[in-house]
Amino acid sequence: MEVVKSVKDMAELSKKLKKEGKTVGFVPTMGYLHQGHLSLVECSKKDNDITVLSIFVNPIQFGKNEDLDRYPRDIERDIQICQSHGVDYLFVPSVEDMYPEGYSTYVVVEGITDVLCGAYREGHFKGVATVVNKLFNIVKPDRAYFGKKDYQQYLVIKKMVEDLNMDIQVVGCPIVREKDGLAMSSRNKYLSPEERQSAVSISQALFKAKELFEKGETNPQTLTEVIKETIQSQPYVKEIQYIQIVDPKTLKTKEKAEKGDIIAVAVFVGNTRLIDNIEL
Repeated sequence: MEVVKSVKDMAELSKKLKKEGKTVGFVPTMGYLHQGHLSLVECSKKDNDITVLSIFVNPIQFGKNEDLDRYPRDIERDIQICQSHGVDYLFVPSVEDMYPEGYSTYVVVEGITDVLCGAYREGHFKGVATVVNKLFNIVKPDRAYFGKKDYQQYLVIKKMVEDLNMDIQVVGCPIVREKDGLAMSSRNKYLSPEERQSAVSISQALFKAKELFEKGETNPQTLTEVIKETIQSQPYVKEIQYIQIVDPKTLKTKEKAEKGDIIAVAVFVGNTRLIDNIEL
């Protein structure tokens, strides 16, 4: 495995791989890798000749008072994980290289970024779309892999690629969960053992609502109330930011739950904001 640190070097390497006729799969991450990230690597390795993984904690997708400074980082650990899981190239650019002095161009995907997390994290998806666009231009992948834990992010990237006529296939991969059901996330590291126990209620609530739907319940209010009650019963749950049943393509709130709809939640357990979702 080769570690590439400069934007210029990665761009030149991408050109070389293209000339050689290699197909390139790309897994963009913010590091502190876990099994969820590695499931994306496995998908990429099956589909492509070369797999590139990037680690970049993107400052422009963090809002005021969010966790940019304390976001978990351990590059040596991540390098070892990438080496042992067959990543071909690890791209680790600096903030200065990605956003040089005078940088002033941004990508805005409208509509689907106004709801769910977008309603609470101003400018977040502008930062996400901008950095992913830049990474796509540098790495030039044939396919890019995103976990569906952040379903809204996956949809935003798909929409950007479609609207800007990018010749890239965006592949959404299933949520990877801990044995007790908690969705894997780098931010799980923030949780104390007691908070971690309370956090399990998020997935338990979603599975409970899905089971209820499969028994015939289609009233969103009934389903969301079950989720709310299950999560709020836990002592370390500080706030439920949202519980919404939305259309899988438009993210518009549904008046009647249907097969394929997404139930999305954002919950503060202690001071840690966790997101999760389930497909009906």
